[in-house]
Amino acid sequence: MELIRGLHNLRPRHHGCVATIGAFDGVHLGHQAVIRHLLEKSVELALPSLIIVFEPLPREYFSPLKAPARIMSFWEKCRALDSLGVDRILRIRFNEQFRGMSAQQFVDDIFVAGLGVRYVVLGDDFRFGADRQGDIEFIRQQGLQYGFEAVSTPTFAVDGERVSSTRIREALENAEFNTAEALLGRPYSISGRVIYGRQLGRAIGTPTANMELRRLRAPLSGVYTVEVSGGGLDMAKGVANVGVRPTVDDSIRANLEVHLLDRDIDLYGRYIEVTFRHKLREEKKFGSVAELQKNIARDIEKTRAWFGQD
Repeated sequence: MELIRGLHNLRPRHHGCVATIGAFDGVHLGHQAVIRHLLEKSVELALPSLIIVFEPLPREYFSPLKAPARIMSFWEKCRALDSLGVDRILRIRFNEQFRGMSAQQFVDDIFVAGLGVRYVVLGDDFRFGADRQGDIEFIRQQGLQYGFEAVSTPTFAVDGERVSSTRIREALENAEFNTAEALLGRPYSISGRVIYGRQLGRAIGTPTANMELRRLRAPLSGVYTVEVSGGGLDMAKGVANVGVRPTVDDSIRANLEVHLLDRDIDLYGRYIEVTFRHKLREEKKFGSVAELQKNIARDIEKTRAWFGQD
């Protein structure tokens, strides 16, 4: 899969494609339905498939501290789209200049001049352009003028309710992992590269693998039983903390750290995936490192019990 980093990197070879546009946060079953349609048309027309995404997401640009937590990072999204068979991603930087672009200018500059789209697939509720002026009916009319076809995909529902990123965030916040899995089409996980931390876990006898979440907030917070794969691991059992580590850091940026049960492996620099299975408790600020250590021991004991190892 090719990542096109900005409109200025569009080249003549990128002209001619089938395209869709959206946040695609989570790449859930509803997104996958749109992508399947896109890929089918890509094969039919013998043209590359392309997905347009914004970074940052518009709501993050307007209000970063109040924007919904991301279900996945940008790079997790890229890997998920690549695994589905998407040929190209066009990443557009959302900034003050871009926010003022009208729906008409968007079509003229991006769909027509930049990409030469032949077919556009949109979710039935998608809006674009300044003040969200553009919708599927506008795109259809533009297609008649410029010679491309535009279609919308119907709402994708599970258990009679529309599948949405908002619904998944609510499930994750409530630790309803079975619901999240049903909406995503896979268990919920966070993946990334293990980085060097403060080494406190190793100092108190519970070494952890620390991961940058590459987002301001995660859609879940607390202490969880997890399974870890990648980096030489095959679904190793562990206990993970997602949050701001109030006892030792008291920062605002979320991070993830996971302690593996009965495993001592150097994961620094390796790429791992942490799959969430069960919530043990909320994140809490303890009065001392000793108190933190006691609670970590309890978390490990409860994790063993949940996995049937007690």
